[in-house]
Amino acid sequence: MIRVGVIGACGRMGRTVCAAVATDPDLALVAAVDVVGIGEPIGPACGHPELELVVSKDLDALCEAGAEVAVDFTAPGVAAGNIRWAIGNGVHIVVGTSGISQEDLVDIRARLEKGGGSNVFVAPNFAIGAVLAERFAAQASKWFPAAEIIELHHDAKADAPSATALHAARLIASERAESYRGPEAESLQGVRGGDVEGLRIHSVRLPGLVAHQEIIFGGPGQILSIRHDSMDRVSFMPGVLMAIRAVASRPGLSVGLDALLG
Repeated sequence: MIRVGVIGACGRMGRTVCAAVATDPDLALVAAVDVVGIGEPIGPACGHPELELVVSKDLDALCEAGAEVAVDFTAPGVAAGNIRWAIGNGVHIVVGTSGISQEDLVDIRARLEKGGGSNVFVAPNFAIGAVLAERFAAQASKWFPAAEIIELHHDAKADAPSATALHAARLIASERAESYRGPEAESLQGVRGGDVEGLRIHSVRLPGLVAHQEIIFGGPGQILSIRHDSMDRVSFMPGVLMAIRAVASRPGLSVGLDALLG
């Protein structure tokens, strides 16, 4: 039985993670941390009214509950600090929060090399279908160097572009056989999207969306589209649970769910 604590437990993703952990017979939800809902039971919020666990505002609640693995779905400005806390307190941590920078990853890796007994697993996307779509796109880029990415998310998402889109763009750029840069002329500034190593990323934010991404490749006389849609946040849970089970056996820093998919 793996003892799990959720940071950001009252958020949309946090509640979904709490429900998934509470349902899994091999996991035990022992701590819920957030800046809202403090002192209230997390059970009713995640569909498990039988749970008497109350929300705490302090990360120390994880240690007090004997949590072996923490799961972080918070905010870009908070997650990196939570990771450093976990490293300093010997708690493994699985992170799905967007906005972890390359500089943060360098610092996290350096801290882990000093020891402390914890491992860190960071993934830009925990949906297995999204990871597979990126893998297919990497293969396609060897034959279709011209590509653009459209990513669509709910209007409360804190970052744009998404970490998934950034990861996909960098992966395609590293795998394609030749470089490509599309036309840059704009009659309205920004309409061509953001440029990442020659790939344009277009971010859509609307109510009603969850998480969607389409990678469009263009070639002479043909178009190839690779699209993934998460219609519900439960789509991320198989990947999250996979990471919770694996993080203790993966020393140091692991980045990306594809590391668990072989």
